[in-house]
Amino acid sequence: MLDAIQQFFQRTLAEPEAREDRTLTLELATAALLCEVMRADYATGEAELETLRRMLVERYHLSDTAVDELMALAQQEVEEAVDHYQFVSLIKDHYGYAQRCELVQLMWQLAWVDGAIDPLEEHRIRRLADLLHVGHNDFILAKLAVQKARGDKEDRHG
Repeated sequence: MLDAIQQFFQRTLAEPEAREDRTLTLELATAALLCEVMRADYATGEAELETLRRMLVERYHLSDTAVDELMALAQQEVEEAVDHYQFVSLIKDHYGYAQRCELVQLMWQLAWVDGAIDPLEEHRIRRLADLLHVGHNDFILAKLAVQKARGDKEDRHG
């Protein structure tokens, strides 16, 4: 598994827009936490996978091939991980508070893709937000911001 991750990082670093190794590791940690939210309700749909793909493309400006590989690695990491410590500690060490709040907001967006928040998804997001040291107030504000954005979209399209 570590070889696959290392190979991914080396190939991505070989691209002209090369970045620091640490950043790519953060990409994997972020993708892994988002995969945790996606699979919390034991039902991962195509819409969730496509939303995760879009989030990773927009956030990290990777090629489609790199995002496919990143998602596969993240899903495999989540399956094999005993806990979230490795992902959470890396993010806490390198992301500021605002970035961690943004990550919690991405988790809420991903959970809403299927039109509703499952209690298992909410529990997982709450737990991850706590581990990321995102305050309860900001956890709620992120949830409300996503709900409001969804409501605004539905008002325009519905």
